[in-house]
Amino acid sequence: MTVQLIVGHWAGRFEQWMTGIERQAVISSPYLSSGPVAELVRTLQKREVAVRVQLDVLTDLSPVNVLRRSTDPAALALLMDAVPHTQVYHLPNLHAKVYVADEREAIVTSGNLTNRGLHVNFEYGLRVTDRGTVRRIRADLLEYAALGGRVSRTELERLIRTAQELRDLSRRIEREARRALLDEFERRMGDAASELMEIRATGQTTTGIFAATILYLLRRDGPLRTVELHPRIQQLHPDLCDDSIDRVIKGVHFGKKWKHHVRNAQQYLKRRGLIGYDGERWHLSRPPSGRQAARNVE
Repeated sequence: MTVQLIVGHWAGRFEQWMTGIERQAVISSPYLSSGPVAELVRTLQKREVAVRVQLDVLTDLSPVNVLRRSTDPAALALLMDAVPHTQVYHLPNLHAKVYVADEREAIVTSGNLTNRGLHVNFEYGLRVTDRGTVRRIRADLLEYAALGGRVSRTELERLIRTAQELRDLSRRIEREARRALLDEFERRMGDAASELMEIRATGQTTTGIFAATILYLLRRDGPLRTVELHPRIQQLHPDLCDDSIDRVIKGVHFGKKWKHHVRNAQQYLKRRGLIGYDGERWHLSRPPSGRQAARNVE
């Protein structure tokens, strides 16, 4: 049987999933906490595979998530220290909860990698063991990860410090209810969001980010008009496509000029022969995929 239902608490199934990891694993979980991460580290170390496993983690390190402890950057730092070939990607609006072990097994579920997600909440999902389907799920996740911001160990440390400062300010606001503290809290929330945007901008250009996204959407959805591309791009990159602001970070423009940069990306891809325009819709000229597509637009 290549598909099995996972109903209710799935901590036992997660334990089985961990024991099947040999060389590669992908975790997509918007929320992520220290307990399950520590369990994953212990399992990989006990099986003596931690030093060789390539682990890709997709999560949402938005300031609100970190402030509420929905996502714990310290847990990610622990993971990077214990599993040296770990890569962490920040993706705003990430909602998929998917766990892939090599080409052997994929779990697609409603459950986050948190104590509540594993042990408390009523979750529902599927376990897939068909190798072709597992490969496709893994490729889709890695392709989506390439659109996010890769977070380094140093940047995680900065987010940990920022999160603690935000929590301290939040407690002071609750105690003192002073307008000045509220203003400071909002400013620091903005600074934290800017730090994540800096991560997104590092090593990339505005054109490169939007060009990779256009290729991803045309592969996924087929030929699209520009007016159909715009809302899809904004959905994938809400932090980069805020119509109310215009920011320049490390020379990369974000905000209300984003549609202008989408147009530049379309023309860039057209000149390189990667996409074409039939007078109504944009379409792929040839089919680069996944990380190769990302390299093509760097």
